[in-house]
Amino acid sequence: MEDQEMQLKVRRVTDKFTESMYVLANEPSVALYRLQEHVRRSLPELVQHKTDMQSWEEQSQGAIYTVEYACSAVKSMTNSSLYFKNIDSLLRQAISMKEQISTFQGRRRRTTESGMPKEGGETHSSGI
Repeated sequence: MEDQEMQLKVRRVTDKFTESMYVLANEPSVALYRLQEHVRRSLPELVQHKTDMQSWEEQSQGAIYTVEYACSAVKSMTNSSLYFKNIDSLLRQAISMKEQISTFQGRRRRTTESGMPKEGGETHSSGI
């Protein structure tokens, strides 16, 4: 009886040992299988996110370029205020000269119409 009992105990131990070895031997492959399944399920979503991010990056780069260009344009306009002041001054001078010329021509017409001598001493009504 002790022999049978001993054989039963040895068989249990060897069965448990075999089962443990089997689990240990297959555990890494099960983990790798689970990892593979996870990658297979999540990869399409990750690719879509990457594509979206690249698109947003391109749009952002375009917007940044536009803003930088606008800032440089505003800075150059600020720097050109001196030129605008000069243009304003020259336009005012031109307007003033035009008014002086118009005033002078108006006086000249009035003097020639009234029969007074022109600038050369001639009269309008002389009949030579």
